[in-house]
Amino acid sequence: MLGAQGVDYKIAQRREFVFLLLSGIFLGSLAMLNILGVSRFIDLSSYIGISDESSFRFSLAIGVLPYPITFLCTDFISEIYGRKRANRVVWVGLILNIWVLLILWFGGWLNAPENLQANGTLGLVINENGETVVPYGYSFYDIRHLAFGATLASMIAYLTAQFVDVHVFHFVKKKTKGKKLWLRNNVSTLTSQLIDSVSVILITYYFANGLPMKEGTSIAFQLFAFVVSSYLFKLVCAFLDTIPFYYGTRWFKKYLKVEHEID
Repeated sequence: MLGAQGVDYKIAQRREFVFLLLSGIFLGSLAMLNILGVSRFIDLSSYIGISDESSFRFSLAIGVLPYPITFLCTDFISEIYGRKRANRVVWVGLILNIWVLLILWFGGWLNAPENLQANGTLGLVINENGETVVPYGYSFYDIRHLAFGATLASMIAYLTAQFVDVHVFHFVKKKTKGKKLWLRNNVSTLTSQLIDSVSVILITYYFANGLPMKEGTSIAFQLFAFVVSSYLFKLVCAFLDTIPFYYGTRWFKKYLKVEHEID
């Protein structure tokens, strides 16, 4: 049985399922990284040989951890389904960001507690025994406060980085006449993630005040350390994902019987 474009119905179903799977992983990772955002920073300095005495710390926001997978997904979609579909997924991701912000805002606005502070967090409560008590809903409002700033920064950086990723991917593909799959994967990802790392750190600090800054240390140096840490992590992930991207693309094209981009 053939579909509208002369494609076997089972193959057409496979193609749509894989597209939905890749889009779902992309969008799920995106939502997770924006909600977790800068709620916690992980110091990985000791894992890479940086001593405790060093002023440079290799710190990553927990929201960065799932980020590289989003670029792998858009590269798969770009390679198999074409630039238009990849851009559509990017736009859906922007809508998802807005939806996350709306739910966080609405959930905090409904039945807002009396001790809600001006910055959107809950103040700690002191009971009759003079003990400090964490009020119910404290964690939600704390995450909500951090997520607002992180998502705002992420939305701006995300749009810029993802569209650059798709554009550079297809630019390199055109220049290499469809060859050197590893080259377009790495060039597009490394370029876009450099833009993302710089923009999201600067926006999070200057507009959301969401970075844990240490007193007595140059702000410029700390911002530089955050950018370098984020980008090096993404750099390593980009090189590591070349293998699954290369073999994954070959497998997907064989499994989906794709010779040219599906558009």
